[in-house]
Amino acid sequence: MKLPKQESLIPLKTLIFSYHASNTILISFLPLYLQFRGLTGAQIGWVLAVESLASILAQPFWGYLSDKYKTVKKIIFVCLIGLLVGGTLFFQMETLPTLLITGAIFYFFATPVGALTDSLAQRRSSVLNVSFGSIRMWGSVGFALSSLLVGVVLARYGIEYMVWIYLLFGSMALLTLFPLKDVKVKSQPIKIKDLSRIVKNKPFLIFLSVILFITVTHRTNDYYMALYIAELGGSEDLVGQAWFAGVIAEAAVFALAGFWFKKYHSMIFIIGAAILYTLRWFLYAAVTDPMHIVALQFMHGLTFGVFYTAAFDYVTRLIPSLLQSTGHLVFFSVYFGLSGIIGSLTGGPIIETFGGGAMYMSMGWIAAAGTILLIAYHLLPYGKELRE
Repeated sequence: MKLPKQESLIPLKTLIFSYHASNTILISFLPLYLQFRGLTGAQIGWVLAVESLASILAQPFWGYLSDKYKTVKKIIFVCLIGLLVGGTLFFQMETLPTLLITGAIFYFFATPVGALTDSLAQRRSSVLNVSFGSIRMWGSVGFALSSLLVGVVLARYGIEYMVWIYLLFGSMALLTLFPLKDVKVKSQPIKIKDLSRIVKNKPFLIFLSVILFITVTHRTNDYYMALYIAELGGSEDLVGQAWFAGVIAEAAVFALAGFWFKKYHSMIFIIGAAILYTLRWFLYAAVTDPMHIVALQFMHGLTFGVFYTAAFDYVTRLIPSLLQSTGHLVFFSVYFGLSGIIGSLTGGPIIETFGGGAMYMSMGWIAAAGTILLIAYHLLPYGKELRE
């Protein structure tokens, strides 16, 4: 690859790195922060559900604006401003009602950023003929390094200080936007009626319904692994180590996507990752030492890294190019939004009442059901790739 092309990706890689470095705080440590604030497991579930609900509403909204005005960069800029202002308010709240209200505002701006940066990375990778995974891996690197660093800092100084680290990484993400190259789409601005092409896309909708069984378990783990490690006797720095181990494995999978991803049909990787998800949750349910979670976290790369890369590629083929940002954010709203609502509202009461082992055992059976449905989807006519 020529040097100018490689240089043009540096701002994008830095943006993805910075955003995911900030996002690790919400995924890895927010449940512990809310527990520190005195919330119960069920109340934590409600706060996390607000994030997912905001994601469902916000992601298609911002995706539509991105496609309508033919810009991703400007939409990300607005969202990052909202992220910084909303985050400052959210982390000052101490009661459940105020956390829910400010959290809804904060997440309305924060949740679409990951989908928009991935959509931008997908388009830039196509233009420059490079692997999407080679760009997306920098998000995993940022997440991994942040989880390790933040875990150590919070264990030493206290989890109440994590807001400052979050705002630091969020500000870094905002600064990287200025030299960032936007994408240019040569097509007419979309209209509301164009969205019917997504609503009527049966393969796309059925696929999203089927993967919900897998993504619900993924999101439940995102929210409650930290509490499970604490239940087993682990501390904040061990939570950071667990996420570091998992996301480094994820980064390796993304980095090598150009070598392994093109060998077989996307659905083969999706089904294979779903099988590993099932095995992963049953193993988590059986552990008795928090260090076992850290040791098993290498499976995060083989599950999420493979599943997400293959699923993102698969839905990209199903979505008309005119509606790429909208379709990608609808995919995100299901993968991280709807799944997050279900996972947060069910996982919190289960882990509070029956313990983490029971929660992970339930997740294993749900993932097994999802794997069976994915195989059936692939074998049926709607499992074939169609594009309008």
